[in-house]
Amino acid sequence: MSMTPEAVRETIRENVYDPEIGINVVDLGLLYDVEVPEEKKIKLEMTLTSPGCPLYDVIHAEVDHSLKKVYGQDVQVDLEWVWDPPWSPEQMSEDAKMEFGYF
Repeated sequence: MSMTPEAVRETIRENVYDPEIGINVVDLGLLYDVEVPEEKKIKLEMTLTSPGCPLYDVIHAEVDHSLKKVYGQDVQVDLEWVWDPPWSPEQMSEDAKMEFGYF
């Protein structure tokens, strides 16, 4: 599989879920940016629903695991947690909003 930002985003969408609510982190709007600056290197900016969320290490491990499973154990995943802009329900995909009944 080609390691493009779109393919990386789709890999995360298919494999990484918020363990508390069971919706993938991409549709929740937690993945802000994906870059592939060079071969075997992925840079991500993500956030959480709140800065005090205790699940950041679980989500981080799942992101790393899913990307290495698809792109190889030698891929370098640089995940930066960011808080600006803060997450809000408006960032969710239409599917996630429908699942939550948020309109």
